[in-house]
Amino acid sequence: MTSSDATSHAPRLYVLPVGEWQENCYLLVERATNEGLLIDPGDEASRILDWIAGVRHGDAAPTVRKILLTHAHRDHVGALAEVRAELGVLVGLHPDDGPLAAKYGVTADFTLSDGDVVRLGAYDIRVVHAPGHTPGSVCLRFDSRAIVGDVVFPGGPGHTNTPEELNQSLASLQGTVFTWPDETTLYPGHGQPTTVGQERQGFEAFLARPRPADMCGDVTWAAQ
Repeated sequence: MTSSDATSHAPRLYVLPVGEWQENCYLLVERATNEGLLIDPGDEASRILDWIAGVRHGDAAPTVRKILLTHAHRDHVGALAEVRAELGVLVGLHPDDGPLAAKYGVTADFTLSDGDVVRLGAYDIRVVHAPGHTPGSVCLRFDSRAIVGDVVFPGGPGHTNTPEELNQSLASLQGTVFTWPDETTLYPGHGQPTTVGQERQGFEAFLARPRPADMCGDVTWAAQ
């Protein structure tokens, strides 16, 4: 379990990699109220619940108020039913991922649409729709940080199944993530964080090069 803070008073962000694909489950905790948001409970429900109980601010574990999903792939929602039942909280998902969620037996209680704001104590968590990896993929942006799911990783965009999806993903990134300040830290759905600044040169060079018409899949900025 690790945590990060943008400032000494900002919400604290914890991460727990879970499951076969080591998907990053995140817990964002607002210090003044000790309230939290759980993001992407992908696998190992009992381990996630024990992890939440072990996060301490003073003598108490945080109270999770909502579960937010960056998208509805199985490795991000696999533990949702058990975790939701135990915590007794509502779940938010972008409506364009509703059909994908249904495929895995997942339902949402409220929508996460572009521009929506989820409150956590005194802080705003802003929803940014960034389709491509899935139709309803979103980023969750706050202070100088963003939880980006599988929208972007260190060194490349998230997996796509068709060239059309890759093109959509690149257009989404150009209109969202790469309009943000370079110091914005990006917390992906798998692996280690990166920053907008670390990714910008590779992204812009990738856009400037011609690419095969059939390119998709696991693409990197260095791909020819």
